[in-house]
Amino acid sequence: MPPEPLVLGFDTSAAHCAAALVSGGTVLAERHEAMARGQAERLFGLLRELLAGAGRDWRDLAAIGVGVGPGNFTGVRISVAAARGLALSLGVPAIGVTMLEALALGTEGAVLALLDARRGQVYAQTFGYDAAARPTLCDAAGITPAQFARRGLTCIGHQADQFAALLGATADAARFSPAAAIARIAARRMGRADLGRPVPLYLRAADAAPSRTPPPRILP
Repeated sequence: MPPEPLVLGFDTSAAHCAAALVSGGTVLAERHEAMARGQAERLFGLLRELLAGAGRDWRDLAAIGVGVGPGNFTGVRISVAAARGLALSLGVPAIGVTMLEALALGTEGAVLALLDARRGQVYAQTFGYDAAARPTLCDAAGITPAQFARRGLTCIGHQADQFAALLGATADAARFSPAAAIARIAARRMGRADLGRPVPLYLRAADAAPSRTPPPRILP
């Protein structure tokens, strides 16, 4: 049988630089380095080290998965731009994965995935409900049983214990690390005809005042 496709997943949407290599559902190598800044300078070095440690090369990759947010604006742009550049140079697809999808991966039933959005807000998305849901930015104090409670609900992520108690749900940890989840989801989506290039997922406006220097443009 031919070898399973090798997929690289990485993310810099939070205070980390993380990457994983996955083949056939098996994590071959993984790195996670906590850092508040400096991801742009560190990312490619970390990716090279990850590949070399697994005895693999860029040309072995069948696809690239990248975290598209929600999260830190600059961090998301770093990863998305890197994934697009690698995909173009290697001739493989780049596949965007949200961090809420990554949190929920592997948990059965109804899931409420939560990420800290600061200022008393959370990024939230439900999975396994009757209707498809989109990621949202909401006030933490505004999360109510009427909105999110479901039988057998599992809360995962930011303050999962507190939200589970509020909603009469169960709190649990994510089944996979962010980078490994991204790579696994990307592997599942390979070959889909509706895949476009990854784009950042921004659910709130930028905090900083606009720079006078035009920012780099991410092509559609």
